Amino acid sequence: MFKDFINFTKNLYDQDAIPLHEPRFIGNEKIYLNDCIDSTFVSSSGKYIEIFEENIAKFTGSKFAIATTNGTSALHISLILSGVERGNEVITQPLTFVATCNAIKYCGANPIFIDVDKETLGLSPKALEKFLKDNTFIRNGDCINKTSGNIIKACVPMHTFGHPCKIDEVKKICDRFHLKVIEDAAESLGSFFKNKHTGTFGELGIMSFNGNKIITAGGGGCILTNDKFLASQAKYLTTTAKVNHQWEYNHDIVGYNYRMPNLNAALLVAQLENISNFLSSKRQLAETYKSYFKNSEITFQIEPKNSKSNYWLNAIFLADKAERDAFLQETNESGLFTRPIWTLMNKLNMFQDAQCGSLENAIWLEQRTVNIPSSVRVL
Repeated sequence: MFKDFINFTKNLYDQDAIPLHEPRFIGNEKIYLNDCIDSTFVSSSGKYIEIFEENIAKFTGSKFAIATTNGTSALHISLILSGVERGNEVITQPLTFVATCNAIKYCGANPIFIDVDKETLGLSPKALEKFLKDNTFIRNGDCINKTSGNIIKACVPMHTFGHPCKIDEVKKICDRFHLKVIEDAAESLGSFFKNKHTGTFGELGIMSFNGNKIITAGGGGCILTNDKFLASQAKYLTTTAKVNHQWEYNHDIVGYNYRMPNLNAALLVAQLENISNFLSSKRQLAETYKSYFKNSEITFQIEPKNSKSNYWLNAIFLADKAERDAFLQETNESGLFTRPIWTLMNKLNMFQDAQCGSLENAIWLEQRTVNIPSSVRVL
């Protein structure tokens, strides 16, 4: 049924087994790794951490970047810095990777799930505003949930598959309702909304450099912010809250061992040197897929209005769940690593009691969305 697509993709990559998204190490990775090893600074201090933070801040247009062990730890610290505490609530979308919601739970807070827009796959400003108008009130500067009586402290919109959500509208709504915005930009390195890089609209933003991301060190993440105080606190908390001193070990609060190792940073410095080539290759791939599906009954996800997407994972929409499942089975049996979108977070055992708005778009997308091979092709 989908043999033409399978053959097309195998010819495109000129191989029989095609991963969903594999890394490319084509630059100075081994040189910088060897230098790092020779220096003996392989853990959470070393020159490559500082170089990477400077370079990623410059690339994204953020004033500050703090390198962390992964995107989840970056989000956890960002929530803490936003004042999220036990018993608070945090608005996010049900169509996301589980790490988004896990980080909320790490704080002892509970997620509230609001619908997404079909054209962006990200948090819907319209659905967000409706929920807040119908279900909250402001008391002493806090947004109070009428149903639970708890404070809603923050909002975590996510730029799904690298496609920017309508983040400017989300931020304006959150400002009116006294909510901190933490952008989950884990998938959107190199994506821009209205010529501004994702992850730089909210008070804080986070990124991931997991093994399946556009640039990777096998792991790693970072926090982005334009606030000098938040940046210093982020570095402090991720370095076990160690009081700065030449030799003494003093820690005045509970901190976290979330600082990125120098080894990972060395890899990322080399990877970031090739980011323009990687992004160019991915846009070419997306254009190729777009042309292929142009006259097909299968819809290819294109970048939203006012956006420049990195096309991290290319997505298609099938007619219904039955066709989606048939596509997944046939492609995977033929050596193509295709995957469905995530199970909606409100369906998972640990989040099934969470408060939800109307989730009709998220449900529609869950039943139809498939990611197809999206690796940077050999350059």
